[in-house]
Amino acid sequence: MAWSRDDMARRAAAELQDGFYVNLGIGIPTLVSNFIPPGITVQLQSENGMLGMGPFPFEGEEDPDLINAGKQTITELPTTSYFDSAQSFGMIRGGHIDVSILGAMQVAQNGDLANWMIPGRMVKGMGGAMDLVAGVKRVVVLMEHTARNEPKLLRECTLPLTGKGVVDMVITDLGVFEIDRAGMTLTELAPDVSLDEIRQKTEASFIVRVE
Repeated sequence: MAWSRDDMARRAAAELQDGFYVNLGIGIPTLVSNFIPPGITVQLQSENGMLGMGPFPFEGEEDPDLINAGKQTITELPTTSYFDSAQSFGMIRGGHIDVSILGAMQVAQNGDLANWMIPGRMVKGMGGAMDLVAGVKRVVVLMEHTARNEPKLLRECTLPLTGKGVVDMVITDLGVFEIDRAGMTLTELAPDVSLDEIRQKTEASFIVRVE
């Protein structure tokens, strides 16, 4: 049985450590804030100038002035601080963010990432993605394994790149892959997902090290 989006977010949250500064991309990565392990303190940072984001508000308790970079309403904490976008990107470009958890359209076996544009479609721009993959210490991608039954883990990305060789880990609904100089390694399978299924739905070359 493939992981649900909540399962994927929970698995990504397990990568966080106490004291980490973390940036969450739009889409599935925003769910990670709901699964931060008990006993650890993580500061969530947003490109639009917020550090220390709280969970999503309950219906009826939204504050339209409190939004993340994806324009979703969020909550603040007693430790929340605010600043302009120049300072926010200074944090990112200066290497002060420990982990960025992003969505993706495609990931190549060498860690190339495409997550901002499909040619022919109107887009608002890359946003902070290029800065995040260049300045953050570790990049984790959360995405569905396929799109319209086509693989998203590829030998080479066919869409415009966000960054080259920037992805360290990919968590899909089927399993977990780590990427380093040696290439892509499958390290974990979702419950009841077979290695054969992974191979059928993955174009990228990978080695297997599932415990």
